[in-house]
Amino acid sequence: MSWKFWQKSNQEDSNKPKKKKSRGREWVDAIIFAVVAATIIRVFFIEAYTIPTASMERSLLVGDFLFVSKMNYGARIPMTPVAFPFAHHTMPVTGTKAYWEGVQWKYRRLPGLSDIKRNDVVVFNYPQGDTVALEQQDVDYYQMVRAEGWKEINTRYTIVSRPVDKRENYIKRCIGIAGDTVSMKNGLVSVNGKPEKLKPTGEISYEVVFKTADVNPTVFEDLGFNISEDIRSSMTPKVYIFNGTAPMMAEVKKLDFVQSVKEFTAADNIREGDVFPYDKNRNWNVDNFGPIIIPKKGWTVKLDSVTMPLYERSIRIYEGNKVEKAATGWLINDKPADSYTFKMDYYWMMGDNRHRSADSRYWGFVPEDHIVGKALFIWMSYDTNASFFKKIRWGRLLRGIH
Repeated sequence: MSWKFWQKSNQEDSNKPKKKKSRGREWVDAIIFAVVAATIIRVFFIEAYTIPTASMERSLLVGDFLFVSKMNYGARIPMTPVAFPFAHHTMPVTGTKAYWEGVQWKYRRLPGLSDIKRNDVVVFNYPQGDTVALEQQDVDYYQMVRAEGWKEINTRYTIVSRPVDKRENYIKRCIGIAGDTVSMKNGLVSVNGKPEKLKPTGEISYEVVFKTADVNPTVFEDLGFNISEDIRSSMTPKVYIFNGTAPMMAEVKKLDFVQSVKEFTAADNIREGDVFPYDKNRNWNVDNFGPIIIPKKGWTVKLDSVTMPLYERSIRIYEGNKVEKAATGWLINDKPADSYTFKMDYYWMMGDNRHRSADSRYWGFVPEDHIVGKALFIWMSYDTNASFFKKIRWGRLLRGIH
């Protein structure tokens, strides 16, 4: 074939009108582009999140819709990359897995704008969400096992394991960062020996004594209380347990029929079995615990009967080591060990609604590979219990999170 003939043939082909895409093909291309673009934004930049429980009230309310930044702490590269778009761990209709565990990538994170700071409001994967009873997904599997035994739970329910990035998303306030020492006394948290008062928007329980039994409950509604959820009677007449913020309780104290208001916390030296680290030798509860040193990357801890209840899960589950108790001490990856050096940073997370929050007091440390992002601002707030015209909380829209 001569060069002129080829050139002429090619020119004729280029002059032919291109075949126009069908409307169906255009729609398919548009949908694919939108899904890919939205997935990239969701994974690496920003993601919407909703508040499902009251654990952060009244800093964050049930029905608040947030934007969570992936860039602040550095976007986490997907650890389970083969997954259905926009589904977290379960398909919405079929209830089956929304991901495939055949491909698993190591934990990596892009450079971020800042490190996690104390008092940041952080979204993270639930650390103890590695094992789940499908029929009771709202209940902690390990708590169920402690209450009823491993055999009973594993026989009665369908048990599945989930990779780190497919565990439930939680949102709490970071009380302590890696290397900090945290403790709590009579409901007051201390970090590195310095007391940290609860934020004005945080809630705790109070014991309120009335002078009379004849009280109009609508008074408390006007002060911002949900009567059915925030106020309950005690076994003693005229004594009630309130859940509220310090400013709200200051207003309650001013009421002429109120005799006294005081914080209602658990007694010191009384053990609660579901409080981390579930050690019978520690009389810890939700209002009194510690001190606890939060593991830091490169920190070496001595392994003994005092430290292992605190750090064994981090060493075994979060950092992927084989841990066994031997007659003379501990074996890590089948080798005798009297100390361990951590490979990751860890954090201590707590809810602002201190007596209605499942947080680090119950399940311990949050590893850095579980961190999802930083809560930035509320873009919508919706009160399902309000009347139709009051459902949107207009005053909370576009409010920053502090």
